[in-house]
Amino acid sequence: MAAKSRIQQEIRQTKPFSTPFEEAGVALLRTSDQLQRRLAATVEPRGITVQQFNVLRILRGAHPEAVPTLEIATRMIEQAPGITRLLDRLEIKKLIQRVRCKKDRRRVLCTISAPGLALLAALDRPMLEALRNCFESLPAGRTRQLIRLLDDLREGLHETEP
Repeated sequence: MAAKSRIQQEIRQTKPFSTPFEEAGVALLRTSDQLQRRLAATVEPRGITVQQFNVLRILRGAHPEAVPTLEIATRMIEQAPGITRLLDRLEIKKLIQRVRCKKDRRRVLCTISAPGLALLAALDRPMLEALRNCFESLPAGRTRQLIRLLDDLREGLHETEP
């Protein structure tokens, strides 16, 4: 009988995975969850979620230009079905501003506010440290290899989207 893989041990799975694809999928989801929780622990004390942090980063990258709501949604790392509610929460916290487009009233344009920029500036170093800590077990070459493997996987996923 083959030794249990690390992921099998972590999730206390007694039976072997039926395929390497199943094992890889479970391992990737488990890893993603752990990474997400580490990042959440970094931003949540500042009153925002990881998704809200992502929106603020998108808007800071475009600053001082405004970004249409649907453009933000497509640029999100984790796709958010409730982008409007996400933006509502950021606007309530005065971290972003929204205005209707004068040329097309159906479009809403978003910009990051001064408090939003200040919050991101305060989070830049802690987020970099959190990510560095998450990946410190991988040498630089293996980190670059991981990036390439994940790029290849995402490319394959895009080609097969329903």
